[in-house]
Amino acid sequence: MNTAVTNAPVPAQPATEPLRVTLVVGSNRHGRFGPVVADWLLDHLRDRDDLVAEVVDVADVDLPTSFEPTPEATAALSGVTPKLARADAFVVLTPEYNHSFPAGLKNLVDWHFGEWRAKPVALVSYGGLAGGLRAVEHLRQVFAELHAVTVRDTVSFHNAGASFDDAGTLHDPSGPDAAAKAMLDQLAWWGLALREARAKRPYAG
Repeated sequence: MNTAVTNAPVPAQPATEPLRVTLVVGSNRHGRFGPVVADWLLDHLRDRDDLVAEVVDVADVDLPTSFEPTPEATAALSGVTPKLARADAFVVLTPEYNHSFPAGLKNLVDWHFGEWRAKPVALVSYGGLAGGLRAVEHLRQVFAELHAVTVRDTVSFHNAGASFDDAGTLHDPSGPDAAAKAMLDQLAWWGLALREARAKRPYAG
């Protein structure tokens, strides 16, 4: 018996909802350079159809270090916690202060726990000769403790102030642009994989 082979069209797959990515700007120091790098990052995030970005800026979040749930702390958390909770993935931007990342960023991280769990984190740094890479390695340890997954590739700006002009444009964008694409590609893969995994089986930890 001959079996006919048909070329029936394959049903179209539903469009994948873009990943919600929260960019955490980790410096609150006076005269900080972070907003320049953050704007550059946001351009890359917004250029992608698979990512939707929003921002949490440590400088705008007034959280005490006592972890006391005061009315002031509750008010501050009401503006930041939902942005972390609804994120599928994170990009954390950090400078390097004294071979590590800023206290304000650590405080923001420590006020939360479940918001980070089973989600990917991409790390971007800036600084002097080291480019903030020592801060990145410390953050990897912190996020591992919080059951988050840091992606392998990073973007780092060595001598960051000299890398951008007064308008916030990179003098030579080729290297950073390629690094950003590789990092965000990895973040998107992990973000989609972990979002699907959490939906099928909640992470117990």
